[in-house]
Amino acid sequence: MKIHKEGRRILFFTLLILVVLNLLLYNFNADNNTFNRIFSAVSVVLFLLILQFFRSPYRNILLHEDLLIAPADGKVVVIEEIEEPEYFKDKRKQISIFMSPINVHVTRNPISGIVKYFKYHPGNYFVAWHPKSSTQNERTTVVVESTAGPEVLFRQIAGAMARRIVWYVSEGDEVSQGEEFGFIKFGSRVDVFVPLDTEVKVQLGQKTKGGQTVIAQLKTATPTLFG
Repeated sequence: MKIHKEGRRILFFTLLILVVLNLLLYNFNADNNTFNRIFSAVSVVLFLLILQFFRSPYRNILLHEDLLIAPADGKVVVIEEIEEPEYFKDKRKQISIFMSPINVHVTRNPISGIVKYFKYHPGNYFVAWHPKSSTQNERTTVVVESTAGPEVLFRQIAGAMARRIVWYVSEGDEVSQGEEFGFIKFGSRVDVFVPLDTEVKVQLGQKTKGGQTVIAQLKTATPTLFG
């Protein structure tokens, strides 16, 4: 287990502020030991909560060119056919994974290939399960032409708590399955859009592990042992 680089600065300043506040209390409020101890306990709990949010556990990444792996830890909240208006402008299968504040918030490439399209959209901060969040919240859109052939779109979406999306990809990049493509701070979701003939391998409500859970299999000319 390691701490993700996106959290190191936040954790440092959070720890510094909490230590200073506790020292001030013990120096200038010495007569109220009960309050000081409660504040110290709350400080420890708060710091541990933030610490666990930025954890980045080691994962044995599943690699296969026509399988899509979960881009994030969380729970499958949407599986449906829907019109994708930004890039494909036609019907696709959508698989959405909701990440609660207690999930790991590293986001990973679900497939290997070449980034054909990338765009950052500023926006609102509806709760991540709100239907409008996919098109109106702050978000990034990434389209990868997979090594298996079909293009796959995946989208980081900020939620009510998540006010910062970080990404590490740009158009023309070659990306590898399971590699980090970004990070979303403090709760959100990831949408994945695939061709209609894609076989979905997860169910609504199923929990996923980023880089490990198979969420779908692309239709390709050559069948695989997963077919």
